[in-house]
Amino acid sequence: MARSHDPVQRTLLLIADISGYTDYMRTHRMSLAHAEVNMSRMLDRVIDAAPEFDLIEIEGDAAFMSRPAGELVDGAAVSAILEAASAMHRAFHVERQYVAKNLCPCKGCTEVDSLRLKFVAHVGEVATQTIRKRRKLVGIDVILVHRMLKNPVEIPEYVLLSEDLHLLRDSALPLPEHEVLQDLEGIGPKRAYFLDVADLDGSTLPAVPDPTVLARLGRTLTVAGSGMPYMLGLRRRRAAAVP
Repeated sequence: MARSHDPVQRTLLLIADISGYTDYMRTHRMSLAHAEVNMSRMLDRVIDAAPEFDLIEIEGDAAFMSRPAGELVDGAAVSAILEAASAMHRAFHVERQYVAKNLCPCKGCTEVDSLRLKFVAHVGEVATQTIRKRRKLVGIDVILVHRMLKNPVEIPEYVLLSEDLHLLRDSALPLPEHEVLQDLEGIGPKRAYFLDVADLDGSTLPAVPDPTVLARLGRTLTVAGSGMPYMLGLRRRRAAAVP
């Protein structure tokens, strides 16, 4: 197995996680196929909305992304995370509204409104492994940011910053923030700070114009065609991967 290692690098780590995924995927065969297609489309829009970050891996209902911290000036790391989260959040909900407006009556299309997007972010020392041309990040900080997904934050959509990342914030950052204490498995107690994603957008999300019947029919046929491989068992469901 070909394997190579790059030097350790200080890196911003960001996970965009779609919540409500488990309940959304508990449905019958046709709905499951459409749910898979819709999830893929929404994740694609989320990833495309943050071009400054590299996609490391799709982990079931989440996108794990990174950006070298060294390319940012002092105090800009938190701003980079919040700007990316805001853009990804808006892209997610615009696509979610488009899905909800197609003509398919299955639960994989009609229950997409139950999905929400949350973020966890950290900065730390990370090494890169390349195995069979596939790039992976390794190190305790990679484990830490994944452990942050299990937290006591009660609001549905938020950005949770590790204490290490929070310390890099601009002191003039005007957004409200709240402290939580997490006991991370295998790591121990860690402080983190969260913000409501709605505070990042500063306003209500843009409403998608009602499409024409022809446009809705086209989107419905696209979902139906893309979902066929899942219905026939030619493609398998994604599974979440947690370090």
